[in-house]
Amino acid sequence: MNLLLAAVGRARPGPERDLFEDYRRRLNWSLSVYEVEERRPLPTEQRIAREGALLADRLPTNAVTVVLDPRGRPLASEDFAARLAQWRDSGQGPVAFVIGGADGHDPKMRDRADLLLSFGLMTWPHMLVRVLLVEQIYRSECILANHPYHR
Repeated sequence: MNLLLAAVGRARPGPERDLFEDYRRRLNWSLSVYEVEERRPLPTEQRIAREGALLADRLPTNAVTVVLDPRGRPLASEDFAARLAQWRDSGQGPVAFVIGGADGHDPKMRDRADLLLSFGLMTWPHMLVRVLLVEQIYRSECILANHPYHR
């Protein structure tokens, strides 16, 4: 199964990136990471639209798109694993996870989503969201393989 993560912002060296890479190395599935940045000091709405366009440019046209958004649907780990298995088994294209910038996603990106996924109503640092996501992907692999990690 091919997965990709498209995210606003660059991961700097540090514990969050190290933890992300630790879980990424555990994966059997392929996970590509694309980072985008808009460095111009644009007004908020223009920056959100520009970040959305930069993210959209990184997504294959046939990708299942999962947008991480606090307004999205929270899923239990087992339900997330089942959703990934469904996409895997149906032979759909790659699954693309999208993490927006500090001010959220462009409405066009949310409209494009096959799934709006929430990690809860709390605000999380974007680099920790990456860690939470890759850990849940790894956990999904373990659930689907009946591996004891999930216990």
